[in-house]
Amino acid sequence: MIKKFLKKIIAQNQEDLRVISALCSEAKIMQSEIKFLKDNKIFLISLERENKEKNNSIEKIKSILKFEFIEKSQSKNISQNNEENILELLAIDLFKKQNNYEIILLFSNNGIITLEAEIMEVTLEDLRQVDD
Repeated sequence: MIKKFLKKIIAQNQEDLRVISALCSEAKIMQSEIKFLKDNKIFLISLERENKEKNNSIEKIKSILKFEFIEKSQSKNISQNNEENILELLAIDLFKKQNNYEIILLFSNNGIITLEAEIMEVTLEDLRQVDD
């Protein structure tokens, strides 16, 4: 019996975040699947990404991106009224700004979400493989 292990990657610095960014590049996100839990300082994104770990694979994986210690969230060029909107994540970038971090999520069509955090902690956790 073959066991399938679901991946969990934790990023606590820029190099780690680059790995998560590469794995999530071109992931599809339903806008209603983006949640900012202000009181818990957690920003969650449910996404469907390609399995880039396997060469020439077109396998899709349902994953959760979890950003912790988030003080503030701002979006630009993303209509807040369209819950059915499907966004394509292009990259995740990180900037140090005084004592805080700025995490930039870049989407196709110039959509941007900027997260401000005191501590950099991002988790990519695979939930399951998607059968087409």
